[in-house]
Amino acid sequence: MMRFYDVAFSLLGLLFGAPVLAILFICGLFDTGSPIFRQVRVGRHQQPFTLWKFRTMRPDTASVATHLADASSITPFGRFLRRSKLDELPQLWNVLRGDMSLVGPRPCLFSQELLIVERAKRGVFDVRPGITGLAQVAGIDMSAPELLAEIDQKMLDEMTVSNYFKYLLMTALGKGSGDRVK
Repeated sequence: MMRFYDVAFSLLGLLFGAPVLAILFICGLFDTGSPIFRQVRVGRHQQPFTLWKFRTMRPDTASVATHLADASSITPFGRFLRRSKLDELPQLWNVLRGDMSLVGPRPCLFSQELLIVERAKRGVFDVRPGITGLAQVAGIDMSAPELLAEIDQKMLDEMTVSNYFKYLLMTALGKGSGDRVK
C-alpha cells in the first residue's frame, strides 16, 4: 500500500513541482555550476543505489557523511535549500524508480560501518530507505548511529498508513533539524 502512495505522490510531485525544480536547478547553476549532487548510498537489502539531491556544498567538498562535513563548504544558496528541505526534491526521482520510499530510514554511506552494522542487526535494510522518517522529524541524525538505528527500527515496527502520512506532514511543517554539519 505504501508503494502505491510513494509512486502516486512522487509522480505528482515531479509533475507539479517541475517549475520549482527548474528554477532551483538554474539557481544552482549560478551557485555552484553543478546543481545536482549524486552519491552512492546503501539501499534496501544493502544494495547500492545513486541518490539525487540539489547540491548544497561546493563541488570540491569531500564525499563524507553530512555530520563530518565542514560547515564552511555550504554555499549561501545551499543554506536556503537545506533550511527549506528543497535540496531533497530530486529524490522524488529515486522514489519513483523504486530506490527509495517517501518515508523510511535515511540512506547512509557505505563508509558508515557502525550504522550499517546496527541497522543490519535490527532489520532496517529490509525496507526501502526514505526521504524522511521518525528520526528526521525527531532531530536525530547520523552522528548517533546506535540511537538512529534504534529509532529506525521503532519507526518500522510501528509503521502504519497513518504514521506514514504523519511523518510526511511533520516534515512538510518543518519538524526536525536535518543532518547537522560541524
